[in-house]
Amino acid sequence: MTEEPSAIDRSALLGTGPTPEEIYAIIEAEGVKFINLQFTDVMGIVKSVTVPAKIFDHIVDGGQWIDGSSINGFLRIAESDMYLEVDLSTFAIIPWERGEFTTARVICWVHTPNGDPFAGDPRGVLYKQLEKLAELGYTYNVGPELEFFLFETEGGEIKPLPHDRGGYFDLSTDLASTVRKDMVLALDEMGIEVEASHHEVAIGQHEIDFEYGPAIPTADRAVSFKYVLKAIAQKHGLHATFMPKPLAGINGSGMHVHQSFGFIEPGTGKNAFVDESDPYGLSKVAKHFIAGQLKHARGLAAVIAPLVNSYRRLVPGFEAPVYVAWARTNRSALIRVPAIRGGNLNATRIELRCPDPSCNPYLAFTAMLAAGMDGIINELPLEDPIEENLYHFTDEDLRRRNIPTLPATLGEAVEEFRKDDVLRAALGDHVSDRLIEAQSAEWDEFRKVVTEWERDRYLEIY
Repeated sequence: MTEEPSAIDRSALLGTGPTPEEIYAIIEAEGVKFINLQFTDVMGIVKSVTVPAKIFDHIVDGGQWIDGSSINGFLRIAESDMYLEVDLSTFAIIPWERGEFTTARVICWVHTPNGDPFAGDPRGVLYKQLEKLAELGYTYNVGPELEFFLFETEGGEIKPLPHDRGGYFDLSTDLASTVRKDMVLALDEMGIEVEASHHEVAIGQHEIDFEYGPAIPTADRAVSFKYVLKAIAQKHGLHATFMPKPLAGINGSGMHVHQSFGFIEPGTGKNAFVDESDPYGLSKVAKHFIAGQLKHARGLAAVIAPLVNSYRRLVPGFEAPVYVAWARTNRSALIRVPAIRGGNLNATRIELRCPDPSCNPYLAFTAMLAAGMDGIINELPLEDPIEENLYHFTDEDLRRRNIPTLPATLGEAVEEFRKDDVLRAALGDHVSDRLIEAQSAEWDEFRKVVTEWERDRYLEIY
């Protein structure tokens, strides 16, 4: 198989994985019968090809050919052939598929027939951006916090009714507590180390936080996290949804992302965002990174909040940030610098609060990193933090303080992304064009819908 060209040793960005022989031993010991070869389309939907475990060694050696013509954002029929290369470090047995048909999964790189990385592979797009960062001497660490709702089901149909009436951090003894624990156990079996789980603010809303780490393994975990939770919820007769705003009048679901840089040199163990002499504990690199993300925030929106429904969440009053500013304690700001526990400055991170869990994590992290790198490369200055509650600002206050807002609709977000050369270059023409195409079609379709709200408001009057 043709090796993927790389200026940086892949292990420096991904770590070292198991050998094929170690994986074959696990397959034999665990009685694995099938293996799902997984990847995602441009919109972050998991795709899978299932193969018998007994031929897995041939796939490790030679890849698996697939037809990409029907996959969203991939290729046209005339140029559909491509193949999957397995990443053995992602091998895991699927907990709920043990038994007669014990099944494992492994995440794959997508290649063109001549062996080049496929430009439409979101995982490959993130890797390419990480290579550029590595040339500057850094690695990118992230920690997403995915919120979700659990809804009731009846006869296989989803009922838009939250299954509990709990609130933030409520200690409940209903089904919610049991379901979350079952989810945590399943995630652990998939190799995803959970740090905490709790009830979120809205009724029926929850959060499970997993380990902070390098961007690609963390994006892998985020993708797996979503389908694991859906599967476990289904076992309990519930439906887990990562829809940003499934219910009006209550908080939506976000995916706050904590971020920091390490140094590419092995063994340093230092956080490149730290400067002990700075009042906020932030290095110049960190400040330029924040400035870059603020500069590109409006263009970022289409990637990190990719649905029509995302902009139902991004409105003032429901803890969703819409104001392009930064702060330490102010949760109404787009970017926050969380307080450090126990004086451990090496844990310094910045938190981007506007992404939602419907996004493709690979593309979200790519765009976020590219925006921050633009700030670093061009040494963009960082404005003073704003610690006042921005939700109380009038339009005049925002204009006077020069505080932009995020796009109000998906249509507006797509236009901002279309104009952002830095973000489009990071995602590449193939992904950028497919993303714009898909989102424009969704926005056009939505604009043609006449809602019940409109009929209630206008039908009798006009």
